[in-house]
Amino acid sequence: MSVSEDDLTCPVCCDIFVDPVLLSCSHSFCRSCLKKCRDTGSRECPVCRKKALKSNPPSNLALKNVCEALLQVKRLSSVEDERLNCNLHGEKFKLFCLVDKQTICVVCQSSKLHKTHDCSPLEEAVLDCKDELALCLKTLQDKLESLKRIQRTSDDMLTYIKSQTLETQNKIKSQFEQLRQVLLKEESVRLAAVKREEEEKIAGMKDKIREISAEVLSITETIALIEEELKGDDIVLLKNFKATQERGNSVELGSDNMSGLLIDVTKHLWNLKHRVWEKMLDHADYTPVTLDPNTAHPCLILSDDLTSLHYSKQPSCCPDNPERFHMSAEVVGMSALGSGSHCWTVETGSNHDWLLGVASSSVPRNTVVSARPENGFWTLCFRDGDFRAMTSPPTTLSLSKKPKQVKVQLDYNRGTVSFFDPTDNTLIYAFSDTFTETLFPYFYTQSSHPLRIMPDRLMVTVLRQSKDE
Repeated sequence: MSVSEDDLTCPVCCDIFVDPVLLSCSHSFCRSCLKKCRDTGSRECPVCRKKALKSNPPSNLALKNVCEALLQVKRLSSVEDERLNCNLHGEKFKLFCLVDKQTICVVCQSSKLHKTHDCSPLEEAVLDCKDELALCLKTLQDKLESLKRIQRTSDDMLTYIKSQTLETQNKIKSQFEQLRQVLLKEESVRLAAVKREEEEKIAGMKDKIREISAEVLSITETIALIEEELKGDDIVLLKNFKATQERGNSVELGSDNMSGLLIDVTKHLWNLKHRVWEKMLDHADYTPVTLDPNTAHPCLILSDDLTSLHYSKQPSCCPDNPERFHMSAEVVGMSALGSGSHCWTVETGSNHDWLLGVASSSVPRNTVVSARPENGFWTLCFRDGDFRAMTSPPTTLSLSKKPKQVKVQLDYNRGTVSFFDPTDNTLIYAFSDTFTETLFPYFYTQSSHPLRIMPDRLMVTVLRQSKDE
């Protein structure tokens, strides 16, 4: 049995019942409407005028449920009308404005607002919009994946930074401990030298004292003898005169030269700090190029002092930072070379697979490119027993002997990168170009035998200022 909306309307407010109550006469009213009637003093039913016995009539739950269901249906219907119909003209949406990106009705299309705009039927617009949203979704998903990758890299870098800090601190402590041991050893040697001189000078002084004591005793005895002769019989004095005189004249004083018996303090303290510093130079290597571990490919193993490298098939755990070479076993030095002349020597030894030279700061780190000048590389290569200058195409070089060391010399202003055999300073090859970017020392190897940057010899120069200055 269907129920009409009139059957669900309050006789007082003429709207759908809200919280209906049931009187004893079987008529129903909104609770608020009945209260308004009773506030006027009336106790009768507004419809049949029958007197209501109860002052607080019960709720009509069945009617309340039906009314609430009807109101819910009306609300949904209203929302659906708003979703499908134009709120300005009441017409159904049939078009999609491609300019304003919104649904419109046929009346909207004729209005000034959309008259000049391109429109398409809703069915076509839905397909086009879904395609665009799918593309947008794919872009967002890619961005999300990229952000997650960056987040993972950031987490790895955070852990690696802590590891780097601890490892670097330990290496610093180790090198300072080595220097301390050198100083302690030098201190011990110099203290021992003072002690040895002390022992030598004391032994000399004791000998001198013994010599003087013997002389004192001899003279004392002679004096006593002469005094006794002078006090004795004259005949006896004359008899012994010659022997006594000869004994007195034979007494000679030892050397009274006391120089050179003290500790030579000046010898031990003269420019002590400077002389110790000169000794320290034998234990303090200086290399003109230091490798940058933050650029090293994971398969490259660098020494603790960052002056040598070799290849390992087992990659190390390091973050995927943008400075790092990811595709090839490469690394650059930490010093940027932007002007002037620079030189360093690399010991190649038994390594049979290497490239040495310079690289531009902009060379790609995530892709494989040939180490050629057009790509920002000026390098010498040794592979398969052959030397090649990495020109375009590579130039094979004929050398009378395989150098154990290679000297790299960059003259940035003149635009030259030269390679020499340092044993006799023979030129191996020279590039000539115009440099427009900052350059870095460049190294590549896939050999387990190390490449080592040779230290420069340190010299101490003392500058003396003249009195006239």
